[in-house]
Amino acid sequence: MSIAIPVILVVIVGLLASCMLSYASKVFAIQEDQLFLDLRAELPGANCGGCGFAGCDDYAHALVENSEIPCTKCSVGGPAVAKKLAALMGQEAGEMEKKVAFVMCNGTTENAEQLYQYEDIDSCKAAKQLYGGSKVCPFGCIGLGDCVEACNFDAIRIMNGVAVVGRDYCTSCGACAKACPQKLIKIIPESSKVQVRCHNEQKGADARKVCKTSCIGCGMCARVCPKGAISVENNLSRIDPEKCIKCGMCVVKCPTGAIQDVLHTPEQLDKVKKAVAAKEAKEAEKRKQAALEAAAAKKAAAEKAAAEKAAAENA
Repeated sequence: MSIAIPVILVVIVGLLASCMLSYASKVFAIQEDQLFLDLRAELPGANCGGCGFAGCDDYAHALVENSEIPCTKCSVGGPAVAKKLAALMGQEAGEMEKKVAFVMCNGTTENAEQLYQYEDIDSCKAAKQLYGGSKVCPFGCIGLGDCVEACNFDAIRIMNGVAVVGRDYCTSCGACAKACPQKLIKIIPESSKVQVRCHNEQKGADARKVCKTSCIGCGMCARVCPKGAISVENNLSRIDPEKCIKCGMCVVKCPTGAIQDVLHTPEQLDKVKKAVAAKEAKEAEKRKQAALEAAAAKKAAAEKAAAEKAAAENA
């Protein structure tokens, strides 16, 4: 009997407390704006932060509070979600190009020199604390998969020691870019099919020593580009996607293979290579002909001057 009374009292107190909490939750409940609920229902719920907000709830609240915020910020949902959000907001969605993550490194186990054999915490950030990573290249992919762990969409893998992005699965949320301690991953327009797959800013000879496919900053790609879309900054070639016409000429002329092309097939690139070779041969022939004509003109001028001098002496 002495035990039953306390048990009964605890049960009664619990019931009273639950009733009070239930009543309080109804009385003091915050009524969500219906527009917020509708917007939130259209968002994918990934909460990746790619939109620049803390999550889908935060983005939906921001849209309700500020109509100036674009409806195109959800990279996971893409154009389809942007269109639905805009319809709810009574706006036009506008253009939204798909974007993808791109890894600026091709320092695979075959291409990049190893500094030492790393056997410790399986993390790029941890490995970077030890001589900058296990590869000789201080700018290269460490290859331990911090980006893989950060990706919620299974869009990135480590292949031969380097992170590789699956474009079909990437939502451009940017989580992998934030996780990479080397700052090797950038978000680019999906239409940017030609990119420099290197981030090494060392001078050419030094860059070539640490990786077979490093950009050596020779400028060959910039010279051959018909649209002036390529520049060399800090010993590294950079392609302006706004100017690039994806002709593939820079790809076939790069002496180290540092430029990646996911647009052309090998057969198409071979045709581009032959076209470039033919163009260069034609230009070389023009230069040769111009040099011969200049030499002939110089010889004729010299003979004329000699003849005039002889005539003057004889007079």
